[in-house]
Amino acid sequence: MPKNKVFYELFEKVANNLKIMGTVLKEAVAESDFDKRATFIVQLEDLEHANDELTHNLFTVLGRNIITPFDREDIHYLATSLDDIADYIYASAKKINFYRVNPNDIGMQKFAELIDQGCAQIKIAVTELRDMKNMRSITEALVKINSIENQADDVFDFSIERLFETEPDAKEVIKKREIYQVMELVTDKCEDASNVIESIIIKYA
Repeated sequence: MPKNKVFYELFEKVANNLKIMGTVLKEAVAESDFDKRATFIVQLEDLEHANDELTHNLFTVLGRNIITPFDREDIHYLATSLDDIADYIYASAKKINFYRVNPNDIGMQKFAELIDQGCAQIKIAVTELRDMKNMRSITEALVKINSIENQADDVFDFSIERLFETEPDAKEVIKKREIYQVMELVTDKCEDASNVIESIIIKYA
């Protein structure tokens, strides 16, 4: 395997930002005050913009380098899927304040917890790609990401069912359902990134 470290460094920076974003989203959802929550959303916006820049740098380096540490397509897919995670985390938090929804909701709280866990596992898996010596650590992280996505599907079903049973305001139903959908998408995107990493380790480990 060619040792082109710049790709690893950029991917690790993205993954580290995602881990921070997962934690900040959890804090935002736990904050009941609208204005205080807005400060967390600004943090997420800054981190999302930083990841956009890192992703742009990845594509620039990819365009300039003939030798890459693994398939060019896999580098592109991984960069795109990680960028999607950041986009949907930010979108989740932004919608909560945009719609002025109270996030003190069992569904949103559980989604935030799962997203935080998923981002932590993404960071582990991406960091281990640099030398692929600890395959057990990578595979355990990928299994956990898959489990998190399955749990998120269950949380979505439970949350929608509970929403229609307990929320009399049709506008609130529409708002909360959209937030649930975006938060569930974050876990889908984590699984997409996990699938790309699995493809990489099958080819090169």
